[in-house]
Amino acid sequence: MQQAASCLMLCDVQALLFDLDGTLIDSAPDLGGAANALRQERGLAALPLAVLRPWVGAGARGMLAAGLSIEPEHPEYLTLRDRFLALYEQRLLLHTRAFDGVAEVLALLDRRGLPWGIVTNKAERFTHPIHRGMPLLQSAKAVISGDTTPQAKPHPEPLLEACRRLGVDPKACAYVGDDLRDVQAAHAAGMRSVAACWGYLGHGADVASWGAHLRADSPQALSDWLT
Repeated sequence: MQQAASCLMLCDVQALLFDLDGTLIDSAPDLGGAANALRQERGLAALPLAVLRPWVGAGARGMLAAGLSIEPEHPEYLTLRDRFLALYEQRLLLHTRAFDGVAEVLALLDRRGLPWGIVTNKAERFTHPIHRGMPLLQSAKAVISGDTTPQAKPHPEPLLEACRRLGVDPKACAYVGDDLRDVQAAHAAGMRSVAACWGYLGHGADVASWGAHLRADSPQALSDWLT
């Protein structure tokens, strides 16, 4: 029954949009590496990636919280954030890889002639080099970063801009992401939402409470539903 309902929910989509980090790609090793490089600059030992991974979805804020117990209210926050981002920019694609099964999903969309795009809160200075440097992302028909539009997710505007570039009605589109903000943005844009349960999900997240139309345990589940 679950399989049939999931297929029905996605059988008539005309396009798919994806979050980037935690959905299409596992960037935790490089984000965690930047956090540990910052720790080492301050004379601290590196932390295991397993400690940092649950915070990756929150970007620099999450990495500074997990890596240094630094919150935005801290007087050094902006300086440390900028240093963290500079360290991350030096290692964008050192260990970042697509999640298992993602290449198959994107290849399936390409074979079926369904356009797909990326909508991320990652700034363009990071998104564009990653997009250019990963061959499996080259067929994306729209790439929207956190600073492409005046508002970032959970505001719907980035998703709506992606739909405009794809020439698709938001109601005929589904958005796949691993964070509550992704589901909120999809609902605000009037499109279907899929929670990517293989992703980072956020520290202490209760995915069942997000209200996503579908929850996918793996990229393979998306492939199955689409076929």
